[in-house]
Amino acid sequence: MKSVFIVMLFLTLYKVSPAQKVDSIYFHLYTDSLKKGFYNYINIDGRCSDGSWTPLDTSQVKLTSNTGFFKGNDLFIDSSYNEETVKVKAVLRNNPAVWKETTIYIRKRGFDEPLKTNDEILQQYSNPSKKKKKNFSR
Repeated sequence: MKSVFIVMLFLTLYKVSPAQKVDSIYFHLYTDSLKKGFYNYINIDGRCSDGSWTPLDTSQVKLTSNTGFFKGNDLFIDSSYNEETVKVKAVLRNNPAVWKETTIYIRKRGFDEPLKTNDEILQQYSNPSKKKKKNFSR
């Protein structure tokens, strides 16, 4: 009987204790541009009232953009999209007054550049380019 009372007390205190609320949200992107024809992860972090940070997903924020569609935090942009940027907006679900919008550029370069082989990379680091020495004689 005593143990049931203690468990009930802890559950009550857990429910009553104040949870940290997200004060503001920020985009912390893993890249400087988005790729067309791919899923691009949109990283959203929340700053809590105690100063700590927490990652946010679509259960906590509503993500919208001027193009493409979201699957979770992943934004898919159709390869036929012709603009240079995408606007993404994140709104905190439990407090719509907390929101953030950002503009992200679309990658212009294609993916046709060849990757270096292991040997080429190792050779590059074993034979660093020779820098020109400055002539300090007068």
